[in-house]
Amino acid sequence: MDFLNDSFFPLGDTNSTTTTAVDGSLHCSAILPVIFGIICFLGIMGNCIVIYTIMKKTKCRAKQTVPDIFILNLSIVDLLFLLGMPFLIHQLLGNGTWHFGAAMCTVITALDSNSQIVSTYILTAMTLDRYLATVHPIRFNYIRTPFVAALVIGLVWALSLLTIIPVWMYAGLMPLPDGLVACALLLPDPVTSIYWFTLYQFFLAFAIPLAIICLVFFKILQHMSASVAPLPPRSLRVRTRKVTRMAVAICLAFFVCWAPYYIIQLIHLGVKKPSVAFSYAYNIAISMGYANSCINPFLFIILSETFKRQFLRAVRPVNRKFRVHPSTTDGASVSVRMIPEGAHQDPPSGEMPQSNEAPQ
Repeated sequence: MDFLNDSFFPLGDTNSTTTTAVDGSLHCSAILPVIFGIICFLGIMGNCIVIYTIMKKTKCRAKQTVPDIFILNLSIVDLLFLLGMPFLIHQLLGNGTWHFGAAMCTVITALDSNSQIVSTYILTAMTLDRYLATVHPIRFNYIRTPFVAALVIGLVWALSLLTIIPVWMYAGLMPLPDGLVACALLLPDPVTSIYWFTLYQFFLAFAIPLAIICLVFFKILQHMSASVAPLPPRSLRVRTRKVTRMAVAICLAFFVCWAPYYIIQLIHLGVKKPSVAFSYAYNIAISMGYANSCINPFLFIILSETFKRQFLRAVRPVNRKFRVHPSTTDGASVSVRMIPEGAHQDPPSGEMPQSNEAPQ
């Protein structure tokens, strides 16, 4: 979502819409900042946990898998998206006013819009990767490499930056009563341009990615149900149940969090004078959109046993204890060594075994 839409969307008569939105923000100034603050805090914490865990794993093993790259970049983008929330909270507390200047308005608006689109596109790319890994694990194995995944991430960023060109061009300061200003998207035509921009944003940032995600997961589940792989029945049921749970969780989280916002965006095209209730619903829909970036890391943490183990290894302190070993040079003396707790002493190298598990 662009930063304009996070606070108020000047449809039709700009002055009347702005006044109504400001009045709405007055009514919800005590509740919404608290909700947004909770979402921001939990989301930043969750995404930082994911980023730390993957970076810790990479530091220890000097290797990233394809899922690692997608998940790491998704968490970074979600984190950038959530970092725009304090500015939204400031606007709510200030009744829609902006105090950070025109340049900052453009940067924050573009960052907010770009992060939302990149997050959606990375989620779509992850879904396609899951399709290749599940339906064509051997045929397209040469494509599922960290190098190709990094190229896909770069392509996603380039595509998103092209998508938000209108935001870069038209984000700016809009005058308010009493000499105040607001950060808004000042499109040339107050009616026609907003109509086409809303549809443009709806299809590129929501409808098309959602259709792709749902279609791909349907194909995955269809393949799983028809699979004749030489697996025991119980193992096949467990594998199918895990894939089904992850697919349903991701699709539902994306749809539930973003559908209200885009539906209200479309409804807003026909509303010339939004009511206070509409402003309430609008801000709640905005908070749900931000909540998607908050939910993503926790979905992965909860639904991936592999990631749980990686996280525990990343945060587990290196406990050391003293062990007494007889000296090889003097039978009457001993040597004291500090070794990591749990480390095997039998191998001469003393290295701890490493796992090559990757998040699934």
